[in-house]
Amino acid sequence: MFTGIVTAVGTVREARQSGDLRAVISCPFDPEGIAMGASIACSGVCLTVVDKGGAAGDAWFAVDISAESVARTVPGRWEEGRSLNLEPALKLGDELGGHIVTGHVDGVGRIVQVEPVGDSRRFVIAAPRELAPYLAPKGSITVDGVSLTVNEVNDETDGTCHFSLNIIPHTAEVTTIGAMQAGDGVNLEIDVLARYLQRMQSLRG
Repeated sequence: MFTGIVTAVGTVREARQSGDLRAVISCPFDPEGIAMGASIACSGVCLTVVDKGGAAGDAWFAVDISAESVARTVPGRWEEGRSLNLEPALKLGDELGGHIVTGHVDGVGRIVQVEPVGDSRRFVIAAPRELAPYLAPKGSITVDGVSLTVNEVNDETDGTCHFSLNIIPHTAEVTTIGAMQAGDGVNLEIDVLARYLQRMQSLRG
């Protein structure tokens, strides 16, 4: 489990296909603190550490990414040189600063607008039809591994929806979201509570 509070930004140093996709990710962690078999969320995708190395502040870890995970995430996200939001798995007793995040991507969204609002930036993201019922104003959403609050939801005639977020300067600075612009794809994970509420509602119907 994760909280959607990104602790570092890493870079895909190497990506090679051999059965599953093996990615080597550079990061500012201490390799002594990375356990083999540990889970790390990489831009919202829960992945298992299969190798590690480097030194404190200049470490790397390797993960195997299944074809299913590649297909369900933003195209090109695992290419060499791409930046990733990183968050180690939640430990018992850790502060739950964001919301409960599983690291299972539900769909890919697309940024349709970015505009300044004061010192922050307002992002409008198009969500696919299957995720629209799970989005609500003031609800939680995970965007590329970052826990964020939905400000507004507008349903479109084709069944999709556009939702808006406020990105404060700190979030823009410490995550990859600060470099994103209109047209970019993002990994989306809906709030787990919304998932169960929607399921209960469908059974009642």
